[in-house]
Amino acid sequence: MSSIVSFSADENFLKDLNSLIHKSGYKNRSRFLRDAAIHFSEIKQRGELMNIADDIIIEGHIITHYEHKDDQKLMVSRTGNVEVAAYHHSSRLGHSCHLSVDVIHIKGRASDVREIYKKLQNTPNVDKVSFIIAPMKDESCC
Repeated sequence: MSSIVSFSADENFLKDLNSLIHKSGYKNRSRFLRDAAIHFSEIKQRGELMNIADDIIIEGHIITHYEHKDDQKLMVSRTGNVEVAAYHHSSRLGHSCHLSVDVIHIKGRASDVREIYKKLQNTPNVDKVSFIIAPMKDESCC
């Protein structure tokens, strides 16, 4: 069941908001505002990866874009500190036969996830590393 939530805004704000929605690829103002509110709330409560307290358990995806050499794959080793739930490797993305991407579903202490993230950032041929943290859930959730 949906409920209507409203707020007032001046014309300049509305114009800027509509521009943000369009630039962000949303076609629906309600979905944009919902996602923006959730993202803002999570950042305020938990912070970004580099600012989360060391002992907080987090889950998410590390996405690594890199240029592989001789069918090289980046393998994040499983340790006692981090749980790797899934590991997916793709190569030959787009028009480049040398671009690869690894997506790793990972869970562990924020300090251990940060360590893996930083190691990947400092690996030769790595172009970009991103971490997308999973949404916050209630403790009572499944």
